[in-house]
Amino acid sequence: MEKILNKRKIREVEKYLMRWKKFMAENNTWEKREDLGNTREALEEFEERMNAEVRRQEKINMAKERDFRRGDLLGRFTAKMLYR
Repeated sequence: MEKILNKRKIREVEKYLMRWKKFMAENNTWEKREDLGNTREALEEFEERMNAEVRRQEKINMAKERDFRRGDLLGRFTAKMLYR
């Protein structure tokens, strides 16, 4: 195994998309978590990467929402337009 690329959960079963060493991308496979017994380090690295990405996306979303509330609409609409 080279790397874990993705994760999905279907009917309460977690599966991971695995990239295998010395194989092309079309040979990537979905494997159940219980079948990945000896890949604890790779699982931890993947989960850490995913958590960091979620935190980064949450920060971006919060910044966009904050900018919107700060007056994004007021920059587009004048008082004249709002009080007709």
